[in-house]
Amino acid sequence: MAQASIDYEAVYRALPGMVALLTPDLVFADVNEAYVRGTGRPRASLLGRHVFDVFPESVNVREAENSHHLRASLLRVLATGERDAMALQRYDVETPEHSGQWQEHYWSPVNSPVLAPDGRVRLIVHRIEEVTEFVRARGLGGDTAGRLLEAELYTRARELQELNNRLREAHAREREVALVLQKAMLPARRQMGHHRAAVRYRPAVGALNVCGDWYDLVDLVGGHRIGVSVGDVVGHGLEAAGVMGQLRSALSAASRVADGPAQALDVLGRYAHVVDGAESATAVATFIDFDRHVVTYSSAGHPPPVLLHHDGRVEFLDRATDPPLDARPDPRPRPQASTAFVPGATLVLYTDGLIERRHEDIDTGLRRLADALCRHRTLDPEPLADTVLRELLPPKGATDDTALVVVRL
Repeated sequence: MAQASIDYEAVYRALPGMVALLTPDLVFADVNEAYVRGTGRPRASLLGRHVFDVFPESVNVREAENSHHLRASLLRVLATGERDAMALQRYDVETPEHSGQWQEHYWSPVNSPVLAPDGRVRLIVHRIEEVTEFVRARGLGGDTAGRLLEAELYTRARELQELNNRLREAHAREREVALVLQKAMLPARRQMGHHRAAVRYRPAVGALNVCGDWYDLVDLVGGHRIGVSVGDVVGHGLEAAGVMGQLRSALSAASRVADGPAQALDVLGRYAHVVDGAESATAVATFIDFDRHVVTYSSAGHPPPVLLHHDGRVEFLDRATDPPLDARPDPRPRPQASTAFVPGATLVLYTDGLIERRHEDIDTGLRRLADALCRHRTLDPEPLADTVLRELLPPKGATDDTALVVVRL
């Protein structure tokens, strides 16, 4: 039997809890029946009005502060696109019948985003559980213990709110440090002579905007040659970023004096043995010779680079793959391979956050990458990099860090 269609508007209006839908401008778009009953205001007096015009800040300093916390919570949802649960709030409401008279109310609010397809917040679901009667009941009949419980409940809620605010401020400061660190350690996007290159760097969801992935583009000695590499350190955040900076700098220096990418990775592997936190780090290095039209490459446990030929053929450079940087106690020479290209081809290096998904074979991600590159091969590196990220990364962000380098050969 076919499943009956569900009238979600009727479900929304029948919800037992107080629920309001707010626009990004904090204007009432809709309210359910429980919200109308709980606030004592008709729907017509709410819809289309700003939430703080309907419920202005109380003249009481403490309640005005709670109003400030509500505004801050709503703005956080708009800024982050994430749910924000607030501590218990005392927010007095002006009685509709008597202007200037305020009724004591206690609320437990939660604000949740409704996201548009582009990831922006379309609406905020402002859900309230009123606990006024519960709080009042604790103080009825001259019950001193009940009054103490009420005071304790409210005090603990306010302390938790303040602690939450301090944690957010600390996270914001740490993120600012992380952004400066990222900018200092990773090279800026650049143009290699008349060859265009695009770089992208996306941290995992919930990271501080820094991660253990890196990329590097370096001019090589002898002829018209450049070195392009990417790597991946296990972990996220400032600690992984510090290890990443050490390995990236070491590979950049080694590439300038090495005979080829395999030798550069040999040197990096020996260095990784003495760097705390470099366990299981991976990297791939490519040397591009524009005079000979040859890409030479070597991989230390890293996903293979992709050579996108002008005719749409996709070639995975996987004939020189070896274990991660610190996998062997006694390092041995790493393999190296070369492949020819015709001017106009595109070289793509990336980290596993671009292709790996939980409960999915890695070959599926590689096929997805190859398909996207083939379909959009006529794009220049900058729009091609943006398109690949948009099509391959989950809409709400990946659970692993991602670095991407696109070079037009």
